[in-house]
Amino acid sequence: MTLFHPELVLVQRDSLQDELTREIFDRLHGIPVKTVEDINAPIPEQNTDSHGAATRRLILTRFRGSFMKKCPGSGADICCNYFVINFALNCHLECSYCVLQSYLDNPALIIFTNVQDLMNEVREKLIAEPYKFFRIGTGEMADSLATDDITGYSRRLVPFFAALPNGILELKTKSNQIANLRDLKHGGHTVVSWSLNSRPICRSEEAKSVSLEERVAAARKCQEWGYKIGFHFDPLIYYPGWEVDYKEAVKLALGSVDPEAVAWVSLGALRFTPHLREMVRRRFPKSRIPYGEFVPGHHGKLRYFRPIREEMYSRMRAWIQEAAPGVLVYYCMENRTVWERSSPSVPRDTFDLSDRLDSRVRPD
Repeated sequence: MTLFHPELVLVQRDSLQDELTREIFDRLHGIPVKTVEDINAPIPEQNTDSHGAATRRLILTRFRGSFMKKCPGSGADICCNYFVINFALNCHLECSYCVLQSYLDNPALIIFTNVQDLMNEVREKLIAEPYKFFRIGTGEMADSLATDDITGYSRRLVPFFAALPNGILELKTKSNQIANLRDLKHGGHTVVSWSLNSRPICRSEEAKSVSLEERVAAARKCQEWGYKIGFHFDPLIYYPGWEVDYKEAVKLALGSVDPEAVAWVSLGALRFTPHLREMVRRRFPKSRIPYGEFVPGHHGKLRYFRPIREEMYSRMRAWIQEAAPGVLVYYCMENRTVWERSSPSVPRDTFDLSDRLDSRVRPD
């Protein structure tokens, strides 16, 4: 994996008071630091590949809005009722299909340093609804662990969630940066999940991430430390020979861990906006992603034809059940018709799916 080593750290003045800022300075000793008033001001010496600057700049700032939000779940008739907290924005791993390169205005990697505010907000919201169970992830706008060697965020959040009776944390990653998790008292309140793909896609479209084998090895190690594990085959990418490659990926992942430790496996077919499609063509000219056959779906996103998605889901479910009978499989951002035509067990609605997922991780 390509580790994150910024050339320059830009610090918003208010963040200088935060403990996390001082810790990051210590870990990045020798990296030039510049104090700024406005993080949205133009990044100095920015080149034509603006998003590529994320691999060279780090911004430390305080977040002023609400950290915890409902996952948008756009295009899904049956949603998993997930919540997200964004501790950072952007990702240096630069997968070719990543929506962040077309979604975020600022190309730098941004870390929010007011972590105590984040935790206070989560605690207050969970205390306000003590009979509701919350599944909360940090992987929507940034990889949960790829920069954990610099931020140490997991060492704050995992013990924090261990003390919350009605919530669990999901850390979703394509990395093997798990060293900070080893000795933490998680109390069964943290699921460590990996976004997986076939070997060819890992090599060609996720080149700065670790290999499929390294992700699975990290999952096995976290299982040994008592964590529940999750796997997300998303995005599934359709290409000649996909069946052989994805079957091997399923066999490797689920054959390497104890199925009883797997909280869930999600499936989601490739989807993206027309703008992102053109950006991928420009930034990743060797990518195969933009040249499939797609149709417009919900919210203007391009998707594979429904029969292709149904075939991929049906086969993936069969391979998963063969490798790990009883593991819970669900779809991300799909419509009811696809569920009904490719799954033997269709949740009645969002609340039914949410209850099924909760039951996999709710502490006794």
